Formats: sequence, structure tokens, C-alpha cells
Amino acid sequence: MKLQSILILLFTFLTNCIYGQNMQDYTSNWEGKIENLKSFNLKVEIENLGLEKTRFKISNDKSIIDYSFESISKSIITIPFAENYSFEGVLSENGKEINGFIKSGLLLYHLKLTLSNRNSFVGVWNILMVDKLKSEKFYLSLENGSGNDYEAYPFFGDNTFTGTWCTNFQKENDNLFFEDFKTGLKFKGKLLPQKISLGIYIDDGLVSQIDLKKSNTDWKIGLFDTNKIDKKTNNLELKEMEKLIAKDSFPNTHSVLISRKGKVVYENYFDGYNSNIPHQMKSASKSISSAIVGIAKDKSLFKNVKQSIFEFLPKKYQSHKDSLKLKINIESLLTMSSGIDAIDYGINANPKSPAVEDNFQMTKDWTETILNSKMINSPNTKANYGSANPYLLGVAMDSIVSESLALFMDKNLFQPLKISNYVIQSDLKGNPYFGGGMYLTPKDMLKFGELYLNRGKWKSKRILSKKWVKNSFKNYRNLENVPEKNGYGYLWWHNTYETKGKCIKSIEARGNGGQYIFVLPSLKTVLVITAGNYRNGKTQQPEMIFEKYILPYLKN
Repeated sequence: MKLQSILILLFTFLTNCIYGQNMQDYTSNWEGKIENLKSFNLKVEIENLGLEKTRFKISNDKSIIDYSFESISKSIITIPFAENYSFEGVLSENGKEINGFIKSGLLLYHLKLTLSNRNSFVGVWNILMVDKLKSEKFYLSLENGSGNDYEAYPFFGDNTFTGTWCTNFQKENDNLFFEDFKTGLKFKGKLLPQKISLGIYIDDGLVSQIDLKKSNTDWKIGLFDTNKIDKKTNNLELKEMEKLIAKDSFPNTHSVLISRKGKVVYENYFDGYNSNIPHQMKSASKSISSAIVGIAKDKSLFKNVKQSIFEFLPKKYQSHKDSLKLKINIESLLTMSSGIDAIDYGINANPKSPAVEDNFQMTKDWTETILNSKMINSPNTKANYGSANPYLLGVAMDSIVSESLALFMDKNLFQPLKISNYVIQSDLKGNPYFGGGMYLTPKDMLKFGELYLNRGKWKSKRILSKKWVKNSFKNYRNLENVPEKNGYGYLWWHNTYETKGKCIKSIEARGNGGQYIFVLPSLKTVLVITAGNYRNGKTQQPEMIFEKYILPYLKN
């Protein structure tokens, strides 16, 4: 019996050495503290550009990436500094700054690196898209643990960061590995008795180390003082609205900004948000996609909006060109009128259609999936909201620009608008996703609205042609899948509001969760509201806020 006990203990020891801890024993909620709240605000530096030994560095209070490369071209800089990570940028004509993007995960983070005194270009990469975390709390939910199988979902106590999309869960002995598909952050954990030691990495460079213990109380995520308002400008009194936001009658409202005749008259932030945090725009950035198509048209990169999408597609997709799909042109995509069975939600939506956003994004080739889907209408006859339409526009624009599409967008739209703090969501090929998902600060969203209010000019600089803006704001046909049957332009919504017996027309960029840019030509006003109502049925809450608590206070 004694020998048998020894053998059992030896077998258990060897099993643990080979397989490690059973994940069932660690299936629980875990929590820890981030020691340095600035850990995720990263310094990026390019040293000795144009010389033989050029270095690309990323650091916080310690070195994370130190990559040596040969800069073949001093004007266009491409740096694959780690597997699945890269930087691409352009040196300005005066040689004093580099504008470009770090590709990490699904995101293209815009960076502006400025020349310092010692032949290096320096900038900041906020990988969590916040200027500084407001909470040291970090949480981890380990779920469905069994043997070596598990799922892991990290959460930050500061919910102004929009969260992770984790995948690729692996385990070897007592070591865990998973990664955030969105930001590109990697997580490496060590299972220890009664705790987990978790490191957060960019490639193999450590960003932050956190010791986790099992949670004994409810997690505290967000819960910032709702009565604390970050007021920037308040030339307009909206006390009733502010009171209702503070009382949580308008939950998850993050910002309200208003400009009149080009001057900001109201700028307030709520629920822990501030002017430096790029906000998730969701589908409101479809209107930015429309602007990029307009800029390409103004530059004569394509002839006209009547051109078939197949004129822009690679040879491997031409087999889908039949007599009906051939009629899918640029204008049909701009107006949600391609006729493809791609209705994302609402009336007549077919959730099983491969061309619905939730479905085509799960496939390896989005373009193939969409083009292979059935047609339900002739192009340019009926409008139904579906993100497959602007996605195809992005594919078309990528085929006609000489540089990368992201650099084209930066050079021709964002730099002229003095916008540098922004992030672009990409598709699986690393190109900007025209269906939505950009991150801009609300102040920069306001600038974009002013560009259209001023018929393509901003600060006396022409960025878009008057003709494109005019055509963009036309009502081509009404969206049939939404109850209100809103009119729709070139990826711009139409709506009408009433105050004091008067009807006010609004042209709007809209995104899930309550992201709105209202352009009000009759009032020479632009209004931005951002929010976080993604799953509570309040995504159109900004319309009520505007009509009842803002519009009555806007005087002609």
C-alpha cells in the first residue's frame, strides 16, 4: 500500500509537470492592480532616420521594442518592427514631422512624430486610446475551464477604454497565452497557488505585469462621478439637459458639443470622458468613408459614381459579374442601394444572409462572401441599410490610390482638418474598414461636421468640392428597413425635428450606441453627441436630447 501511494503521488506529480494545473480549478473572477497608470501611454521614437543604423523604439518607463532597420527611403518609412506589428509613415516636406500609423491588431493608430533636438522623431501611442487610465483596477474572467481548455476575458476598471476582443486561448503546463484581436496586446500568465501572474505584452516586450487574486466582491468598472462634468465651453445654457444626464435619465452620455457659425459654443464631457479620448464612432464613420470617396472623385482618380464596382475589383472576383450585379455602381453603394441581400437589421433583414456584417466578418474573404450573396433588388432602386455597401467602397478606393489608403485619408482629409489623435479600424487585410469603427475625439467629429456645413471648406481651405457635398446631402431614396423610413444621401442620414411649430432639417452621421453628428444648415450649427448605449435599446437617445433639450435653446 505504501508503494502504491508513492506511485500515485509520483503519477500526479508527473501529470502536473506535463499538463500543469486543471483550468477548472482556476475558472473564476480574478482581480489585481495596475502599478503605473501611464504604462499604456507609450513613447515612440525613430532615431537616426536616413542613416545606416536607424532605430524604432517603443517604451514606457522601460524599453518594450528596440528594432534596428535600414531606412531605404527617407520620405516613405515602412517598419515591420515585430510579427503582426508595423509602422508606416511619411516624412513631411519640411522634414520636421512624420505622420503615419502603427498597425497593431485590427487597429491603425495614427501617430504624429515630431523632430526633437537630437535627430530623432518622437510621439505618443495610446494603445488603449485613453490619455491616462483613471482606475488602477484590472479584472480577468476565466471561463469554461476544463483540463487545458479555457476562455479569458480581461477588463479594465476604466471603461473609457472600449474593451478587448480576446482569442487564441492556449495553455502549456502552467503557462497561459491569449491575445486581443483588436489592439494586438498579448497576455501571458503563470498559474500559481492562489494567484495568477499576468504579463501584458507588445510582441515579446512587457508593457505591464499584474498579480491577480480571486475576486471576493463585485467588480467596480467605471462608476465615475456622474455629477462631475468636464466643462470646456459653456456659452449656451443647457442646465436641464445636464441635470438629466447627472441623474442618469440619459444614461451613458459621454459628450455634447455644439458649434455655431464655426465657433464652439458648448463643449461638455460626462461619465469620465474628456476632450483627449478618441471616441468609438461605430457607423458614424461611414460618413467619413463617403468623404474619402468624394476626395478621390475630386482628384479624378475615378470617372464618376455611375462606374460599376467591377471596374475596381481584382480579376479573381470578376466571375461574380452577371447582368444584375454589373449594375452595382459607386452611387448604389453610397446610397445603400446595391440590391445585395445585406440588410444588417430591421424590417426585411435576413440574419442568415452571408452578406450581413455579423456574418461576412466571420469569413476569410469578405469581398468574396458579399459578391457571392444573392440579389434581392435591382441596384439603385431600393435602399436598405447594410455595411457591406461601404465596405465595397473601401475596396474600390484602395484599388485606385497610389499610397496606402490610410495614408491617403490622412494626407487629404485629416491633416487639412488638423486631426491627429485618431484610430482607424481595419479589415482582415489591414486596410481601412469603410463600414465603420473609427475613433475620433468629439471635437474632431465636430470639425468634420463643420466641413460639410461649410460646403467642403474648413478654415477657408477647400478640402471637398461643393458639388460633392451637395450631392452627398441629397435624399436619393428612403431606407426601407428602418421604421422611420429616413431619407438617405451618400452615407448620410436625413431627419426632421420640430420646435416651437417649426421644422428643422438635419443631415446626420449615425453610429450604434448613440454616436451622432448633426449638421443643421438652416441654423448654421453642428452638434455632436457621443454615448455608450450599445445593448439597451437607447441608441437613438441623442435624437431626444437634441429635439427636447438643445434645439429649443438654439436661436436663429
